[in-house]
Amino acid sequence: MNELLTSSSTRIKTALALFALFILVSYIDTMFVTWIFLGVFMIVGVHEAMNLFKVEDSRVYQYALISWIIAYFYPNPEILVLVALVIFGGNLAYKRDMDKKIFLPLLYPLVSFLTLLALYTEYGIEVFWWMLFVVASADVGAYYVGRAFGKTKFCETSPNKTLEGVAGGIVLAAILGPIFAIDGITYWGTLVISIIVAIASIFGDLFESYLKREADVKDSGDILPGHGGVLDRTDGFLFASIIMLVLLRAII
Repeated sequence: MNELLTSSSTRIKTALALFALFILVSYIDTMFVTWIFLGVFMIVGVHEAMNLFKVEDSRVYQYALISWIIAYFYPNPEILVLVALVIFGGNLAYKRDMDKKIFLPLLYPLVSFLTLLALYTEYGIEVFWWMLFVVASADVGAYYVGRAFGKTKFCETSPNKTLEGVAGGIVLAAILGPIFAIDGITYWGTLVISIIVAIASIFGDLFESYLKREADVKDSGDILPGHGGVLDRTDGFLFASIIMLVLLRAII
């Protein structure tokens, strides 16, 4: 019991520290600070993904960093990963001695972090708060509803997830999401976006669970005490960000 309480205390302290940092970044609200903030998480996430995919080629860091630096100046950051893939494909065809798995960390999580940067440049810091409440609601709702009423297993990848819990998370996200939505969208628009983004975040969490099972590890890393790695904390956002950007561009 003491070990559980200690672990929970550490987890809560880390979560509060991350939340305080996010509040600070939101308060400053400049492109440079947000770029640095996301960039630190991006490079650690890429490192963790390399371990999960068992990729050891250091050129992944080069592609990721170059893409991230250019993204600061380029209006559509998420497109830059395609340039990295073209360069990788050219090198692969020319040298024929590169590990084909090198492109995996560029797709996950680099694409998602570039998408997060695109969300900020196009819609401001408010869109992060909206997505934060949607993803957190889906996660919290799934956990507590699942514990209280969960009986039906959701899928084999994550045995602890239940269909009832997933439904509860989506409902909670549907309730809270529109409250924190950005301006310029109707209530029904924010409701639809919140629901779809919540579903995407659930599958983002599921995908991370799948990768960890394939790699036979408990956590993606150990940089965040009580939580594991960066990918363990951002997995829901990594899928949600892509879907949110696509939907916002379609509606606004």
